[in-house]
Amino acid sequence: MTWGPEPLGDGTTRFRLWAPEAPAVAIEVDGQPPVDMEPGADGWYARVLPAAAGTRYRFHVGDTTVPDPASRRQSGGVHGWSVVSDTAYDWRHPDWRGRPWQETVLLEVHAGVLGGFGAVTDRLPEWKAAGVTAIELMPIAAFGGTRGWGYDGVLPYAVHESYGTPDELKALVDAAHGHGLSIFLDVVYNHFGPDGNYLGQYAADFFDPDVHTPWGGAVAVERPEVARFFVDNARMWLDEYRFDGLRLDAVHAIANAPFLDAMAAELRAAFPDRHVHLVLENEANDAPRLAPGRYDAQWNDDFHNVLHVLLTGETSAYYADFADRPAERLARCLSEGFIYQGEPSPNHDGAVRGTPSAHLSPTAFVAFLQNHDQVGNRAMGERLVALADPAKLAAATALLLLSPQIPLLFMGEEEGSDTPFLFFTDFHDDLADAVRDGRRREFAKFAAFADEVARARIPDPNARDTFDRSRPRPGADADHWRTLHRDLLALRHRHIVPRLAGAVSIDAVAHGDAAVTARWRLSDGAILTIAIDLADTPAPLPATETPLFALPARFIAWIAS
Repeated sequence: MTWGPEPLGDGTTRFRLWAPEAPAVAIEVDGQPPVDMEPGADGWYARVLPAAAGTRYRFHVGDTTVPDPASRRQSGGVHGWSVVSDTAYDWRHPDWRGRPWQETVLLEVHAGVLGGFGAVTDRLPEWKAAGVTAIELMPIAAFGGTRGWGYDGVLPYAVHESYGTPDELKALVDAAHGHGLSIFLDVVYNHFGPDGNYLGQYAADFFDPDVHTPWGGAVAVERPEVARFFVDNARMWLDEYRFDGLRLDAVHAIANAPFLDAMAAELRAAFPDRHVHLVLENEANDAPRLAPGRYDAQWNDDFHNVLHVLLTGETSAYYADFADRPAERLARCLSEGFIYQGEPSPNHDGAVRGTPSAHLSPTAFVAFLQNHDQVGNRAMGERLVALADPAKLAAATALLLLSPQIPLLFMGEEEGSDTPFLFFTDFHDDLADAVRDGRRREFAKFAAFADEVARARIPDPNARDTFDRSRPRPGADADHWRTLHRDLLALRHRHIVPRLAGAVSIDAVAHGDAAVTARWRLSDGAILTIAIDLADTPAPLPATETPLFALPARFIAWIAS
């Protein structure tokens, strides 16, 4: 790899740093005085030194001591020492090649609130028994402090210390494969967090001064050094850690389609004998990125948003885009994938959003009712069990788990957890104040938080209690929700998954303000039909002699040859 330490097998390691702004760079190996690194072409510095696995090191750039931005492991947090790591691992399941995409049922989990990599490993059998086929870890790259969602990482190659060691992460991946489960990783390639990001001090060209994201300066992926930093990072997770797929966070903030396509092409070529899956989060609803050979799927926020309106009646903020004609919008989502395919978005001040998507397979969309964003970005972190009528939520769950789009669950959803998932961080001093106050200002436009007294009730992201309250626990009706999810996923795996490759939409029709009937032709020619009614007073649903699954007056699905 271009970035990061390279153990040479003889007890020495080649160290590298791209520091085009620095007149000189020195490297300090723990217990020894700093020594100068040798300048090379295009702003690179390098030095080979005796340094076996476990050796701590750091760079000196001017008067500042900095970690390796491609550190594989940290000692003492993101401001501490980088550690030379041995990438070897004795895999128990080296022949695992993954699972086809159409078999995927994702469960998004946060390793920190569950207790670390070891605790996640312990939960694998129960998730498999529930019908989940793939675990998706929220970001695990090193970030400032001990607690956080992970989207403010600053050392993308290093495993966050409080979750466990690199070998413990590999053991989790290995165990997942032993249970027949795929495992995905959420990666953030659009920005760096505010605590511990030193790159701008010695590599200003890593960032684009003319482009900004809501979370900080945009990365300049048009530069080959920057592009290589992220592509090599993706290859590391897929190769050294054997993840089965990556979810790329908020690629609309990268805004560079050629970079995304080149990354996908390289990753496809690098692992031709494995089922490696690549998924995007992309607010732009950019259908060309989902063409064959590029990305398998995109998180379909439109699915969530329109169903959230139907389930809760909420129409504030981005839900305003789905407030009118929600049944018609749901019908379009089920038949064509995206709801916004080039129409103006009221939430974006009338700007056009999206591109046509009806030609794409239903499996090009990851559907969900809840995820870390949609729960955690609420002021009080409420889950749908606290917001929606239970009968309506059960019907929406059936739609999620039996429709041909790829379903994603959020940890605890499968057991009716009613604990909140809050926004939490572990910042200090001025940064802690800025994050807390900024979080509360975000909700000033909501009627419930229009005054300062109401906003003061929003939990402080930096409080330890905010993190502890976010640990999922089974809800009061856990057995009901466990049974519902298990039964629906058993039906999905038995009747839908074997026929899903090549499935196409036939049509979807809205009935009134809250009911939809949708049909798909499956790979063997059979027709899957789903009817759902989320009205307060539902109307009679179509009758069938052999339903695949039914909830009285709310939901019915059947398959006809």
